[in-house]
Amino acid sequence: MSGSHTAPAYAPASWAQRFTLGDWNTRASVRASEHCYQLPLDLAQQLETRHWFPPAFLPYLNHPAVKAAGKTLAHRLSANHLVYFLDYTTLLEHRIVNRSVETIIHNELGVCIPSKMKTAALQLYTDEGYHALFSHQLAEQIADCYGITERPVMPQRIVRLNALIDGAPDKHKALAWFLVGFVSETIIARELLDVCRDELVCSVQAMLRDHLADEARHSRYFCEVFHYLWLQLSSGQRTFTARLLLEILLVFFEADERWLGESLRSAGLGEAFVVEILCELTSPSACQRRTRSGAGATLSALNKAGFFDLPANRQLFSRAGLLDE
Repeated sequence: MSGSHTAPAYAPASWAQRFTLGDWNTRASVRASEHCYQLPLDLAQQLETRHWFPPAFLPYLNHPAVKAAGKTLAHRLSANHLVYFLDYTTLLEHRIVNRSVETIIHNELGVCIPSKMKTAALQLYTDEGYHALFSHQLAEQIADCYGITERPVMPQRIVRLNALIDGAPDKHKALAWFLVGFVSETIIARELLDVCRDELVCSVQAMLRDHLADEARHSRYFCEVFHYLWLQLSSGQRTFTARLLLEILLVFFEADERWLGESLRSAGLGEAFVVEILCELTSPSACQRRTRSGAGATLSALNKAGFFDLPANRQLFSRAGLLDE
């Protein structure tokens, strides 16, 4: 990083009291939740009116071939997606977010780390371990319920994020890890908020709401840390940050074409329908629409930190279709 060992003189004085997760000891789900996240005994009855995953997030459920097959197929595809999402979450929390948090805890970013920032990072690390645990446990139950055995060892998004980090110069590696965590935590809070608005199977709803309550605090924390960090970056580090942030955002909204194709085929859809659905969801324009729609919290945090005060950054994101000219 810039090599400074104290907070910059122009950092807001109020930051001495920031970088906390509030009353974490009494509110974090790992400390306070009473839910066991077990599938309900009346599961079949609940599925008459509830979903495994919000249909709005699965536009292919509106495909004529899926609608013609009826509710059973829609539930199977939704269950496939939920297991994939939970497996991905387990890996993301362990392999990506907690590695990102380690850069704060262990002074890898090359700046002065306030003690409250470190304490909150350790609390957040604990939260993410619990999120991985309950995501895994729920995924195992649903996979067993539907006999889902073809589960990808590594989702495409994790592969792509690891490739971005591996490609970062050694001098920027810790910064790259932090930026991936920052994007992840600001995106997932908004995503979980939208997911929780739907009527889902009760244990799924309880787990996602507990996850959301934690992630809302995590998102605020990462936004504050990014702002603090941005003020201390050199010109070269800021240029690297801008380019990598755009790449990370686009990766987060790519469709996992291989997995989705396998999910559709496992549910019995014909190859022509599978190709039609994949073409629609994997086009560059579809990815751009998803990114612009889902990255609002991240873009807002960047704007608040003064990121878009630099014309080059605004132009970069505008050309990618994420900001208005």
